[in-house]
Amino acid sequence: MKSSDRNIRHHKPARASHQLQNLYLSIIFPIILLLVITGCSGKYDELDLSMYHYRDTKNLVKFVFDAAQILKEQGLAGLDYFRNNRQRFQTKDHYLYIYDMDCNNIFHSGMENLENTNLIDITDKNGKQVAKLTLQALQDPNNPHAWVHYSWWEPGKFYPVPKSSCHFKVTTPEGKELFVGGGINYPQEEQEFIRIIVDDAAELIKEKGRDAFPEIIDPTSQFNYRDVRVFAFRSDGEIVISPVLEDSLAKIDLLECSDEVGHKPFIKAMKGLHENDVVWEVFLAKNRFRRELVKKCMCLRKTSLDGEDIYVGAITDLPNPP
Repeated sequence: MKSSDRNIRHHKPARASHQLQNLYLSIIFPIILLLVITGCSGKYDELDLSMYHYRDTKNLVKFVFDAAQILKEQGLAGLDYFRNNRQRFQTKDHYLYIYDMDCNNIFHSGMENLENTNLIDITDKNGKQVAKLTLQALQDPNNPHAWVHYSWWEPGKFYPVPKSSCHFKVTTPEGKELFVGGGINYPQEEQEFIRIIVDDAAELIKEKGRDAFPEIIDPTSQFNYRDVRVFAFRSDGEIVISPVLEDSLAKIDLLECSDEVGHKPFIKAMKGLHENDVVWEVFLAKNRFRRELVKKCMCLRKTSLDGEDIYVGAITDLPNPP
């Protein structure tokens, strides 16, 4: 046997051992760490995902939840794990960020330059105060995963894109309060997104009356994002909060409005509220890009204003998961 052949045979086990070690460090060890932290079975038992239709939405919530669990168990020492494994918390679909409750960024896997920066007053291109809306969402019992909708920049790109982000608040073992978040670019519209803002708008009108209108109408508030607008009308069909204009001069009777095949979704939805707290009504509208008919869904619920019934709603695309 040639000496070169002996050398090849001699080094094969060492090379294989080195490859196995790299595999352990890059893949197996993080999995074992996460299992130790969260438990080997039922780590998502406390996480209700039943309200979501799309896999991408569910995966994002799990992604952020997993990171929150690491901080919850490991405390501030867990920040070193995130910083040392930055690429594991950034995918083509989403990335992770961590803030304290004063909105100081302490970790950002997508935009490292934002770390150690206070972003409490940051706004998107439409004037939405993203950090303040996030703090508001974290305190909202109607919004269990603290969803916020805004425009942001994709890392490495030069223009903002529509984004929806979810968040979890964490109190570390040291007593430090943080929140962990991550978002989806070009998100698919979940019914849950409009359920949250309709519930919040109905409660706000019941609590503040007409004083709630300016906040609901404000295009930079949580009640308006992308093509979604919260609206409200009286039982006779008169609009009190318009989804089109802040103060519409056009006297539109919503009860007479029909969809593209002649159905009257507002009348049908109101009838459904005789027996339900909230109604989902599906109707047909024209797609503004392809001029074909598409399904929309309306969330409608009832509240009170000046002693009379007021109907509060919002409309989005009907979820159509693959």
